[in-house]
Amino acid sequence: MLLQGKTVIVSGVGAGLGHQIAATVVRDGGNAVLGARTEENLAKSAGEIDPAGTRTAYRATDITDETQCQALAALAQERFGRIDAVAHVAARDSYFGGLADADFETWQGVIDVNLLGTLRMTRACLPALKERGGSVVIIGTQSAVAAPSQVWQAAYAASKGALTSAMYSMARELGPDRIRVNTVLPGWMWGPPVQAYVQLTAHTEGVPENEVLGRLTERMALPELATDTDVAEAVTFLASDRARAITGQSLLVNAGELMR
Repeated sequence: MLLQGKTVIVSGVGAGLGHQIAATVVRDGGNAVLGARTEENLAKSAGEIDPAGTRTAYRATDITDETQCQALAALAQERFGRIDAVAHVAARDSYFGGLADADFETWQGVIDVNLLGTLRMTRACLPALKERGGSVVIIGTQSAVAAPSQVWQAAYAASKGALTSAMYSMARELGPDRIRVNTVLPGWMWGPPVQAYVQLTAHTEGVPENEVLGRLTERMALPELATDTDVAEAVTFLASDRARAITGQSLLVNAGELMR
């Protein structure tokens, strides 16, 4: 198993990608420590992933608060005695708009979660990661390395672009401690958010859902969208020892929509 005996912190566990990453960690033999703002959702995810409760732990965590980040790292140490990897999924993407009408206080809020929150959580885990080396895997976005397809993605794409640049610096800084830092960049990813988008667009336009989905898949080299499970598989690979020589890289998981 890829992650046998390893402990992975997953920040931002909701109904979609974060849940799938945590489930894949446990499936591959690891322990998953779940963090997100809503404890009820964490309890639900942990119960579905690990009914016996022996391979998961969770704590309500707001990554804009450094003390809460430190508490999640401490929970991993107390429960499992180690931290081998951190998977950063937590993100704020609910603000839509371009420059002309930008609310920069809201932009700052996006940056505080997507960029600074990831850095806070990583720093909280550094003492444990330095004990035996490890992996930091950041969920970015395809829009961080290519022009976003919609103007309303500007704040989100900018924050994730900054995070990709920070990843390169962290990979250099932490490499001597055998800590690898990489980014996974999904494109359109079939999971709860995209399912909701397809349903809403179909309803608004009065067209079948398959027509809306077809507009997305025709952009891909492969005949279907990547799923949140596909992205989770990439994350767990990068968290594992099989990726021991991979650091400072951005991996697109997008069914070939964008190629680099």
